Order: sequence, then C-alpha cells, then structure tokens
Amino acid sequence: MFDPTTLKDRVVFIAGGTSGINLGIAKGMAAVGAKVAVLGRNPDKATAAAQEITESVTSNNGHSAIALTADVRDPEQVESALQSCVAQLGKIDCLISGAAGNFPAPALGISPKGFKTVIDIDLLGTYNVFHLGFQHLNKGASLIAITAPQAVTAMPFQVHVCAAKAGINMMIKCLAVEWGAAGITVNGISPGPINGTEGAERLAPTPETKAKMADKIASKRFGETKDIADAAIYLASDMGRYMNGTIMTVDGGTELGDASTDCLSVPSR
Repeated sequence: MFDPTTLKDRVVFIAGGTSGINLGIAKGMAAVGAKVAVLGRNPDKATAAAQEITESVTSNNGHSAIALTADVRDPEQVESALQSCVAQLGKIDCLISGAAGNFPAPALGISPKGFKTVIDIDLLGTYNVFHLGFQHLNKGASLIAITAPQAVTAMPFQVHVCAAKAGINMMIKCLAVEWGAAGITVNGISPGPINGTEGAERLAPTPETKAKMADKIASKRFGETKDIADAAIYLASDMGRYMNGTIMTVDGGTELGDASTDCLSVPSR
C-alpha cells in the first residue's frame, strides 16, 4: 500500500527542476515529505521554482524547497551546488538529472556548435550531475535521469537530441552495473507528450494538432506532470528498490505506434 509520506525527510536534488516536467517532479517529491533542492541556470527562475514548490506543500506542513544555481555543463558549478545542498539539507537520497536542450532542426541545418550544445547540456550534464553527485549520496540512494523517446526512436529534425538521449540511456545502464554494489540504483524515465510543457507546445502548437497527436496515442491523451512525478516517487522510494538500470516509459502507449481510431476497431464497453 502506498504511504503518502514514503519519502519523508529524504533529500532530493533535481537538476533542471525549475520548469515543466522537472518542476512537477519537485512538487510531487515535496508533497510526499521530501526535502527538495532545485537547480537551475537562471537564479531568478530557481528562486521562483523553490517558492512555488514551498507554497504547494504549506497546507500539509511540507518542507521549504531551496534554490541552487549552476550550469550543468560546468563541473565546478555543479560541485558547488551539490555541496550547498548537503550543507543545507543533508546528504542526498535521490539525485535527478533533468536539464535538457532542444530545438527542432534538420541535420544539415544544425551547426557543430549547436549539436555540441545539446550534447553538452543533456549527456555531459547528466554525467556531471551523477559523477560529481556520487560522493554526496546516502547509502541506498536513487539516481534518475529524465530521458526521452528520441533515445530509441529516430525522428526527423532531432538528430542532436536522439544522439544525446541514446547516450543517456546507455549511461544509465553502465552506471547501474558499476554502482549497484555500492547500494545505488540508477534508472531513467522516458516521458511521452506532457501537458503544460515547452516540448508539448512545440510538438502540438494548436488545439487541432494536439487532438491529432492525442488520437495516435493508445491512451488517447497527453500526460500530466503528475504522471511523471508519480513514476519518480516510485523509483526514489523503497517500493522501487529493486529497479536498477531500467528505462521506465511513461507515455500512455506513445511508443507502441499509431493507435488512431480510424486505424482500429475500437471495442464497445
């Protein structure tokens, strides 16, 4: 049975936790009793996110969230933020890497610098957070990387993101193999289209395109940030203690392919 205080007083560090899916995860973690640190490159956005998280849990006597600032591409900045988290909240029980960059563009339209930027934010950033974070973890800690369907599905105008996310997926598996003996679990979450996020707005900028996209999903809807937060809470809690090296797909069946109603014989109920 799920205990709503399953992460009570555990320390959760979320890189990229200032908006969208990652902010939703931060709120979910705080709602089940965790002490949350959100890391962002922009100090004003990080502070605003921490305030929003704190306000979201004041009604159930949750902890105040703290804001940290760093560019995940810079190891020294990441290390400083990790040290600040530990000094204020204690050693880390759940370390989440969710910072990401994306801009749709054809392969011939992406400069080497543009390609490198996405690789550096997504792939190198995840490595920096996990590699440097290791020494700041409590025994039994959970590491979670936010990956994407582009890791396993080739997509036009996404060669940079596909390459970065595929690297993250393999990093998850390699670190699970190396660090499992230390009592650490390393997993990933691959979200489908999620309402209220920048990615979903780019994919479906109008109600018409959103309806067409939703119809292709087996569950016939976009997800909510809470869907991803619930998955992260599971992986970070004792319920997910035997999950290791796994990519948890939370996409309503998006990866299954086109489930448009005009392609299917829908059973009556």
